[in-house]
Amino acid sequence: MTTTATAQASTGRKAPTEHLGHVIFITAAAAMGGFLFGYDSAVINGAVEAIRGKYEIGSAALAQVIAVALIGCAAGAATAGRLADRIGRIRVMQIAAVLFTVSAVGSALPFSLWDLAMWRVLGGIGIGMASVIGPAYIAEVAPPAYRGRLASFQQAAIVIGIAISQLVNWGILNLADGDQRGEIAGIEAWQWMLGVMVVPAALYGLLSFAIPESPRFLISVGRTDKAKEVLAEVEGAGTDLDARVAEIEQAMDSEHKSTFRDLMGGRSGLLPIVWIGIGLSVFQQLVGINVAFYYSSTLWQSVGVDPSGSFFYSFTTSIINILGTIIAMIFVDRVGRKPLALIGSVGMAVSLGLLAWAFSADLVGGKLPHTQGVLALIAAHAFVLFFALSWGVVVWVLLGEMFPNRIRAAALGVAASAQWIANWAITASFPSLSDWNLSATYVMYTAFAALSVPFILKWVPETKGKALEEMG
Repeated sequence: MTTTATAQASTGRKAPTEHLGHVIFITAAAAMGGFLFGYDSAVINGAVEAIRGKYEIGSAALAQVIAVALIGCAAGAATAGRLADRIGRIRVMQIAAVLFTVSAVGSALPFSLWDLAMWRVLGGIGIGMASVIGPAYIAEVAPPAYRGRLASFQQAAIVIGIAISQLVNWGILNLADGDQRGEIAGIEAWQWMLGVMVVPAALYGLLSFAIPESPRFLISVGRTDKAKEVLAEVEGAGTDLDARVAEIEQAMDSEHKSTFRDLMGGRSGLLPIVWIGIGLSVFQQLVGINVAFYYSSTLWQSVGVDPSGSFFYSFTTSIINILGTIIAMIFVDRVGRKPLALIGSVGMAVSLGLLAWAFSADLVGGKLPHTQGVLALIAAHAFVLFFALSWGVVVWVLLGEMFPNRIRAAALGVAASAQWIANWAITASFPSLSDWNLSATYVMYTAFAALSVPFILKWVPETKGKALEEMG
């Protein structure tokens, strides 16, 4: 299944606007998967310390419960494409919605630590599926003239999902009088936090019944008449439907089904461009960005911030994440990919360095000294801002553009796998590393942010303004 904008050939013609509202609804419904992606990824932030206390586990075991969802993410992402080619994009969305729903209920009502981990894996499979099927479906349904702008709905939905999860967590904590294990209607607050995801999961499932199947899939299974109906819905009745079907068929026939073997070459095993893609994916995670979304409440509590305050700062950080993403969407085509990435790398290195310095201070009465505490809060928000306006968006843009057509699908798969592995490594290691030395942990993240600067300058290509066919 093609996940890039080349899923259908772009004709460059101006699409009629009479059906644009309907197209926006379809796109927003599909992007609900991105919302759940963000929500499910970040909601665990509010439950970390409660899970530690309830099951009386150390940092290493706690980290595995948090990080185990990423194993499911990798499995879901690996299987979603082929499954969608067999049963359709809509059916995969519905499967993901069921997995999200079951995971939310199971995580809210676990019998023990092991089944909580199992529900986390199921939710991770849903995340992996949503991360693949949403962008692919939007690319295949959106009219060519609006595809780029509509494709941004997925990333916007992810960061909004992260923000809403933190807002909901904060609200539930206040209902429980600031106690993560405080009871609300006989259920502990952290369980409510994990269980509330049932609501958007059910909405995602219901919306999937209200949107059409991808014309590309319909054509692939011989349902050409139905594909024409969908094309008329999204591109207008004046569209030459026979020509559009022929265009899609030609694009499908000309696609090269890339395999891992196609990626081999050069002195280092893989082609140099593939190593660059892996490097982008790994650096994106090794700066520690997911610590801000998985562990920020724990982090702030460890330096003396009360639970309610720590949850509030997690929410404000996620708002900064949204603002940074909007900035990136505005400037990525104006400034270029490399300059934006360099700005982000320098900004992240400085912010992380300041955090490392602030966390090196001795706690006074269980809290950071005032100066270091204020600086830590400002630097943490600045770090997320610089990440969001650069690497959070730019990496995905580059990965979608920089690979030659003949290897794009396979190379994207390898790069995405590297990203999940790096994400797991950071997520699983942070609790133990922070117990050892929080400041040194942030020195390590600072070093990775600094190393990303020469990596960009020397190896990363600029893809701004280039056609996909120019990538060689």
